[in-house]
Amino acid sequence: MRHFPLLSLALTLAAPAAMAQMRMPAVPLPSVPLLSRPLSAIDQSLDDAETRSLAALSRVRDLQIRRLVRANPNTVDVDNQGNPIVRGEVLALAPSEQALALAAALHFDLLREQVIEAMDIRVVVFRTPAGLGTKKALRELRASDRAGVYDFNHIYTGSGSSHALGARLADSGAAAVGGPPALRPASDAPVRIGLLDTGINTDHPVFHGSQLHVWGCGNAPIADAHGTEVASLMVGEAEKFRGVQPRAELFAADVYCGKPTGGAVDALLAAFNWLVRQQVAVINVSLVGPPNAMLQRTVGALTERGFVIVAAVGNDGPAAPPLYPASYPGVIGVTGVDSHNKALIEAARGPQVMFASPGANLAAANGEGYAEVRGTSFASPIVAALLAARLSAPNPKLAAAAIDDLEQSALHAGKAARDLTYGFGLVGTEYRIDPAALVHR
Repeated sequence: MRHFPLLSLALTLAAPAAMAQMRMPAVPLPSVPLLSRPLSAIDQSLDDAETRSLAALSRVRDLQIRRLVRANPNTVDVDNQGNPIVRGEVLALAPSEQALALAAALHFDLLREQVIEAMDIRVVVFRTPAGLGTKKALRELRASDRAGVYDFNHIYTGSGSSHALGARLADSGAAAVGGPPALRPASDAPVRIGLLDTGINTDHPVFHGSQLHVWGCGNAPIADAHGTEVASLMVGEAEKFRGVQPRAELFAADVYCGKPTGGAVDALLAAFNWLVRQQVAVINVSLVGPPNAMLQRTVGALTERGFVIVAAVGNDGPAAPPLYPASYPGVIGVTGVDSHNKALIEAARGPQVMFASPGANLAAANGEGYAEVRGTSFASPIVAALLAARLSAPNPKLAAAAIDDLEQSALHAGKAARDLTYGFGLVGTEYRIDPAALVHR
C-alpha cells in the first residue's frame, strides 16, 4: 500500500538534532533546488523556528522521491532535475506510422497506449532498449524524430501530510455538526465531482451516505490515506464531520493502485479519459510534479472544452519552481491557509495561485478514523467542491462564469484584486473542521 509522507516526519525534520541523526539514502540522485533564494529574501517576518520549519517542510517531497527510488531501483528512476519517472519507459504524443517504424528500428518496444477519444489525444508508451538508460533513450528518440513529441513517464506525488488523531468516533447517525449546510447548487442537476488520487476507503463511516463511483486497478481500487482524506473533505458526512458537498456524486479514480510507479502520466491520462466519458465537469488533482508534454496537452484540451481542473500548488516552499498541473494555463491552482487564515509557510507562491482555502489545523477522514492534515492537497478539494456546485456539465462559458462567481465571493485582504500568495482570495473557511472536535475527551 502506498503512503505519502507523514506530518510527523516534517516536524521531526524541523528539529536540528533530528536532522543531524537522519541518514539520507545512498542513492546517486541529483540535487533538487527546492529553494532558489535565501529564506530571508522570501519573508523578513519569519523567525528562526519558522525558517527551520519551512526548510524542513519544503524538503518532504524531495525525501519522498529519494526513498521511492531507493526502495524501487528497478522500476523508478529520476530525470535530469531529480523528478521521479518510470524506469525504462518513454511517452510519445500521437506518433505517426513513420515515427513508430523509426522507434522499432531503434529497438523500442510499444508497450501500451492511452487514447482520449473526445479530445483526440493518443499517447504511446515505449519500453526503452535493453541496456539503454531512460534519459539517454529519450535523447535518442528526440534526436531521431525532431518533429515528434516525446517525454518521460513522470510520476506525480501527493501534496500534503497527515497524522492520525488516535481516536475513532462512533457514528451515531445524528446530524453532522462539522460546518454550514452544503452550498445550494446553481441548478437542479446533481452535483458531481471528479478526483484523481489514491484509492479511497469506501467503508469509512463518512462515506456511508455518499454516492461513490470508483475506477481503476482492474475495478478494485486500493484504499489509501491520501485519497480518503481528500475525498472526505468534498463529500464526507458523519456525526461530527461534514465535507463541503456531502450529497454530491464523487467519481474517484485510483491512479496509484498501490504500485511504486503509481501516479505516472499514462495512469493520469487513463483516469482523465474515464472522467471525460462520465462528463464530470470539475476534477480535483491534489498531486504535483514537473511539467510534462503529454499532461500539458491533455489538461489544455480539457480546459478548452469547459472542464475545470482544480489542483494543489504544492508545498516545496514559496521560492520553489512551479509545480504541475496547477501551473498550467487555465488550471485553478489552490494554496492553503492555517486557522488564522495565514498562508502556509511551505506553500508555493506565484501567478499559478488562484484561490486559498483551509490547508492546516484541519480534520479529514483517515483509515477508519480521522487525521489532522496539512498541505495544499487538502485546500484544493474544498475549492473543487465549491466550484462543482456552480457547474453541472462541461461548458467553457459556464465554467468561466462559475470561476468568476467564486472569485466574487472570495475574501481578499490586500489592495490588489489578485496577488501571488492568495490569488483572488480566501474561500471555504466555514468548512474547516477543528481536529480537536473529533477527539474524545
